[in-house]
Amino acid sequence: MDLTPKERELIAAIQDGLPLEKLPYAAVARQVGLSEAQVIDCIRDLTKRGFIRRFGLVLSHRELGYRANAMVVWDIPDDAVGEVAGKLAALDYVTLCYRRPRRLPDWPYNLFCMIHGRDRTRVEALAEAAAAAAGAADCPHSVLFSTRQFKQRGARYAKCAAAGT
Repeated sequence: MDLTPKERELIAAIQDGLPLEKLPYAAVARQVGLSEAQVIDCIRDLTKRGFIRRFGLVLSHRELGYRANAMVVWDIPDDAVGEVAGKLAALDYVTLCYRRPRRLPDWPYNLFCMIHGRDRTRVEALAEAAAAAAGAADCPHSVLFSTRQFKQRGARYAKCAAAGT
């Protein structure tokens, strides 16, 4: 992909995250010498062209006091996975929800969702509430708590941007 020098500069400016300000795009605009509207338009264009594939939030949940983090794994009948996943994903306390193939005989689970909480008791209660809300209370599931946190960050683009690819 052909990138202009200004696009490369913008990508380098945002790849470590937007500034925590009331008007983050305006702050980036000042940094790269564009208007706020130009920054927003450029990000939109880079996304449309496929250079930026995802623009989202990486939340450091442990720093916010959410230390009980669990992947809840479910064994959902194949013909019900879409419906159950939709209901789980709609819950405000479910942060991820996705389907994966079973690995029988050892791993019967085909639906996964992440729930964060301040303590294990709360997360376990939320998992049971999720099961009821999704109509999956009778489906086998396990609550698997994280034992460590890996570094979380967004995609790195600067090397590609500098090379013009």
